[in-house]
Amino acid sequence: MAPLYSVIFLTLAAGLAMPLGALIANFERIKPEWLETELMHGITAFGGGALLSAIALVLVPEGVQHFVPWSAALLFLLGGVAFMWLDIWLSKQETSMSQLVAMLADFIPESLALGAAFALGTINGVLLAALIAMQNLPEGFNAFRELKSSSHYSAFTIISCFALLALSGPVAGVIAHIWLAEWPAVVSGIMLFASGGILYAVFQDIAPQVALDKHWLPPMGAVMGFALGLIGYMLVH
Repeated sequence: MAPLYSVIFLTLAAGLAMPLGALIANFERIKPEWLETELMHGITAFGGGALLSAIALVLVPEGVQHFVPWSAALLFLLGGVAFMWLDIWLSKQETSMSQLVAMLADFIPESLALGAAFALGTINGVLLAALIAMQNLPEGFNAFRELKSSSHYSAFTIISCFALLALSGPVAGVIAHIWLAEWPAVVSGIMLFASGGILYAVFQDIAPQVALDKHWLPPMGAVMGFALGLIGYMLVH
């Protein structure tokens, strides 16, 4: 398969995990209530694990290749700060779309990274697409439940919207594949920026022991800690 078609197929497949997760949430009916709660925690934790694996196994190792330790850590921290401000803005808006926006906030940068890096041949595109799909499935599940409980939209409308949003992956991937492949340092920067933002999202939305209601600095502590470890890793290697 030609690289461009591979990018389209892989990003679309990863994106379609969002409406698939919503479809599962629509038909999911588990009793008793405590078992449903346990399932929700398990699905959320699974998504967090997939996000962390994408950061640790793909995005950061590939992202640091074109940067010195200090610039790599700065980009990583900027990603965390950007996602923090997005989180603050969504909190002030009191919108029911927060989970949906958060889902797209990490899906689009990852699709950009996949499209460009696939052209460079620096990463296993299938592996990254699989990791993106594994995180999109539980995120689609949770976003559907959030929208269904806090809005008047029907299940069909929400799932159809998710399916349309899945197309943003191929669009971002193709743009990156065609134009960003000539600038591998830009691709690496996107990977590091996205990694910092995704790590913030993991500790803000997924790790309940760390996140506090309307307190955004504790998750940034996780981003800063990872950045410090990143500097140490790059200096040693």
